[in-house]
Amino acid sequence: MAIGIWISLFLYFGLMIAIGFYAAKKSTSTSEEYMLGGRKLSPAVAALSAGASDMSGWLLLGLPGALFASGLIEAWIGIGLFVGALVNWIVVAPRLREQTERYDNALTVPEFLANRFPSKAMALRTISAVIVVVFFVVYTASGLVAGGKLFSSAFGDLINLPMVSDYVFGVWFTLAIVLTYTVIGGFLAVSLTDFVQGCIMMLALVIMPIVVLTTGQGDGVAVASERLRTIDPNFLSLFSGLTFFGFLSAVTWGLGYFGQPHIIVRFMAIRSVADVPRARNIGMGWMAVSVIGAVGLGIFGRAYAHRNGLVIDDAETVFIVLADLLFHPLVTGFLYAALLAAIMSTISSQLLVSSSSLTEDFYRLFMNKKASDTQLVTVGRVSVLAVGIVAALMAGDPDAEVLGLVSNAWAGFGAAFGPLIILSLTWPKMSGAGAVAGMLVGAVTVIIWITMGWNSSFLGGSGIYEIVPGFLFAWLTIVLVSRATPSDAEFRPMEAK
Repeated sequence: MAIGIWISLFLYFGLMIAIGFYAAKKSTSTSEEYMLGGRKLSPAVAALSAGASDMSGWLLLGLPGALFASGLIEAWIGIGLFVGALVNWIVVAPRLREQTERYDNALTVPEFLANRFPSKAMALRTISAVIVVVFFVVYTASGLVAGGKLFSSAFGDLINLPMVSDYVFGVWFTLAIVLTYTVIGGFLAVSLTDFVQGCIMMLALVIMPIVVLTTGQGDGVAVASERLRTIDPNFLSLFSGLTFFGFLSAVTWGLGYFGQPHIIVRFMAIRSVADVPRARNIGMGWMAVSVIGAVGLGIFGRAYAHRNGLVIDDAETVFIVLADLLFHPLVTGFLYAALLAAIMSTISSQLLVSSSSLTEDFYRLFMNKKASDTQLVTVGRVSVLAVGIVAALMAGDPDAEVLGLVSNAWAGFGAAFGPLIILSLTWPKMSGAGAVAGMLVGAVTVIIWITMGWNSSFLGGSGIYEIVPGFLFAWLTIVLVSRATPSDAEFRPMEAK
């Protein structure tokens, strides 16, 4: 049984590493090529790379697990994300693609902000780079937790190493594969592997709900729906038991899109502004199919488990458990590869963005302003390795919830950078002082909100997701401070085409 699974997995690993070597030959000679692929991504690659790096293990673990445990009411998160992603493609993507190149060919988000607001260039570049690295270590750790859970659930009986648990082995093995192709091939390798991984993820999320409903002890949609209502009459309701704070916390996940460096960097790398609409259509189509598949897996997976007396202690492993039960080992291996694809596509993107900030916004800014391209690429590779190791050490707790870790990092980025990016691209009167203040207020608000536990319970009721106050306070701060301080005269609005 296990041989077939390992065959599929090693074919997948081999393909990812081969793409890394291919990308290394194509585009790693300069820092722009290593960090942005030379701004030559096709619409399809840019779209699926943005989608795959966005969704991570949350799409195959966190979202199905939430629906499996609590019902259709958890789908509001997916709905909010879809709307947020669409607005991100419409508002941010074309403007960021044009303005990052026109503002002295900025290669990172901190560098763009510094060029956009020269009066506060040093503060913006330094603070934003710190936020990028700190939150991405947490975000990367969430992906490695997902990798550890996969190996612990799927291969716990096969991995018997002395003094190392199967979970810890999974964390470090996942990191090793990601580091291999990311260090070798840079941004192009990450983007090309994301494209392949995005295809694998979508195919898996189409296959799984269908098989759960139709194979073996599965039920059709009607029977499964009736069975779920016997478990909980409100299991298939989008509104029953939904509080205002609960609804607000779910749908406002979409606000996070505007401030995710690993997603918006794909907008910076797309081939041209003219390619953005096509990339948007491809990306949103991919996202719609994938999210619907994840919802179907969680909902109908619960019906299957109830029908067959299947006990799944950790709801976030429903994808893994059903993949092992329902498929031939070769197919199971492919489905595990889909989960690893979701995990690794995000980890690699986060590692590379963190590396870019450490290289461009710390090393070149403070240590070696005249660094050659060769030196910068080398420093970038070392930075990828360093961030990955720190994240793996943080991922040592096998009881950590993927969705919880992701939600904290997502909110941190969304609040710190979301209002800042939107207003910097669209509002001529925004000032450098407003940019610095808004970024700090957004990040600090999220940290305080989590520390005080207000994301779990607020004013005696359900909690409010920390991105809500963080995004709101950051936006208000930018507007108020910008109105009270001189605006930077460097604003260059997007030219009409």
